[in-house]
Amino acid sequence: MPDLTFAVEGAAPVPFAAAPTLAFTLRITNLQQCERIQNVLLTCQLQIETPRRRYTPEEQRRLGDLFGEPARWSQTLRTMLWTHATVTVPPFDGAASVELLVPCTFDFNVAATKYFHGLEGGEVPVDLLFSGTVFFADADGQLQMTRIPWTKEARYRLPVAVWKEMMNLYYPNHVWLCLERDAFDQLADYKRSRSLPKWEQAIEELISIGAQTAKLSS
Repeated sequence: MPDLTFAVEGAAPVPFAAAPTLAFTLRITNLQQCERIQNVLLTCQLQIETPRRRYTPEEQRRLGDLFGEPARWSQTLRTMLWTHATVTVPPFDGAASVELLVPCTFDFNVAATKYFHGLEGGEVPVDLLFSGTVFFADADGQLQMTRIPWTKEARYRLPVAVWKEMMNLYYPNHVWLCLERDAFDQLADYKRSRSLPKWEQAIEELISIGAQTAKLSS
């Protein structure tokens, strides 16, 4: 019976994909060397282990939307689900390397996007939990099938610079913000009424007005 182990050897942005994508290089080893792996249908759940790193005061400020005041982080800082990914592993004997493609988003309604964007540097502790189906040939050459238990996992410290490099590759000097339709309609009306050519100008004007109002009221 195959006994697979997993390790992450690295991660890098994938250029020219349909959406921002990271490629994690997985090293898969079968401890039962006598069995030939015919195919693996591999599923991976990626989790961000937020308590396993330290945060600068600026990072704490920027992550306030997610975790609240730093004084409460001992209660609010918990492992966060990032995403799911799948890959089909081709036949191999003993060990093989394969790229696990992980689609990412720059939507700031997604908690993982807020988290990555709030970090200045360093590394993000990621836990990869594996499951799926293994097809293999036994000692008599007969095709067999078995499941990968959820106890199979691998840990990797993803450099924040890699995530930022990927987003800069796909959205240089841009971010995506999803608005409710009513809020968008009001912003669009304001932009038209002021004859502003860019959305950024409308938002900057409103921020300036808000800052002046707050200053006068104080």
